[in-house]
Amino acid sequence: MVSGARRAVSAPARPARHRPPPTGSDRLRRKVWDGPGTGPLSVAPSIVRSMTTVPPATAELSADEARRIALRAQGFLGAPDRRGGVRGVLRHLGAVQLDTISVLARSHELIPYARLGAVGRKAVEDAYWTPPADGTAPPRPHAFEYWSHAACILPVEEWPYFAFRRRAYRARPHWYHELADGAYDAVIKQLRAEGPLTATELGGAKNGGPWWDWSEAKVAVERALMYGEVVCTGRRGWKRVYDLAERAVPAELLHDDLDDTECLRRLVGLAGQALGVGTRADIADYHRLKGEQVDAVISASGLVPVTVQGWGKPAWADPEALATVPRGRHRTTLLSPFDSLIWERARTERIFGFTHRLEAYVPKPKRVYGYFAMPLLSGGRLLGRVDPAREGTTLVAKQVSLTGPKAVRPMARALREAAEWVGCSDVRVDRIDAPELHAPLVEELTSP
Repeated sequence: MVSGARRAVSAPARPARHRPPPTGSDRLRRKVWDGPGTGPLSVAPSIVRSMTTVPPATAELSADEARRIALRAQGFLGAPDRRGGVRGVLRHLGAVQLDTISVLARSHELIPYARLGAVGRKAVEDAYWTPPADGTAPPRPHAFEYWSHAACILPVEEWPYFAFRRRAYRARPHWYHELADGAYDAVIKQLRAEGPLTATELGGAKNGGPWWDWSEAKVAVERALMYGEVVCTGRRGWKRVYDLAERAVPAELLHDDLDDTECLRRLVGLAGQALGVGTRADIADYHRLKGEQVDAVISASGLVPVTVQGWGKPAWADPEALATVPRGRHRTTLLSPFDSLIWERARTERIFGFTHRLEAYVPKPKRVYGYFAMPLLSGGRLLGRVDPAREGTTLVAKQVSLTGPKAVRPMARALREAAEWVGCSDVRVDRIDAPELHAPLVEELTSP
């Protein structure tokens, strides 16, 4: 039981993490994400309900206890699960966000690195994606790519629980792109005969105009992916590799039998487990659900109501997270701006007192911390950030921001470790917001 918390009363049975369901039964910019990918979907009429009354809290947590619970739930407190490896990280988090930006590495590589340390980058790719057929047996996929918090890698076991989103996409008109009669069927036919294929291999990804000027084949295959008839089984040179779901998803998982309520109950429960403790908005944001969707199922999700000092809002927790005091080693590492620990800005400010914002799409003169500022996590707290780049074998800290002198050593450690991981032999500091900390940081970086 978490120290200082009231003993929890009996809670509803929580769903087993990533339990298979019963049998039978290139990065788009924000404009498009708000449409096909991450925007909240309409709530099915069968589960529309008014805001429910929050039941009495089963535990009261201090802000520090909530922070430690969140860190452990996200894999940053305690011994790393090296046996589970990258796939274990994916299953534990439930979703790993993809992004085209590559500075030190792409975000889906940075997520396991932050938790496990210097994982081989090829090992990361191999752990996520479906291995090629070896001629003896069909490859068994470990993950698929779909719209969750954003474009994410998801454990293949969760395919049935995204049926609610596939149904919602099929039920509403498509936007931005028209599709000629027969184009959709032609892509499906080609994949059946020749797949797995990239959009280029299907006839070209673009028409030659701006980045959103997709070819007919690209429009068709992306629509098929949203509908669930096609699945992304990997990336080839960062291009999506598409295959038919009937061929790529294990037979026992390939169904849309679960109703919206069951899908949402599962995803809300998994979000709560991955967060450890969170408000309604925190939980909804994890898989980009609507608040009323969360309200409709949270009482049956296995999560229990709690209060957290200073939060000012009702919260819900994973009962297993309340059962033991979070202890163990803290990771010192740089975080991807797309790490699920800091996905939701309000949550990050509430838990860590740290304002996090990706400035890659902010005009350069208006940036405060840099293009791809990576927060520094150390001792369970966010102590600064760095905007990194690579120049040959040198990792360049273009801009460093620290909370104070005590953050110098952790930043130096994190920079050295990151440099080694990406094959850089040197670290250079170009700018630091507190000039008086420049010399101490350089000294720490160069000390044996």
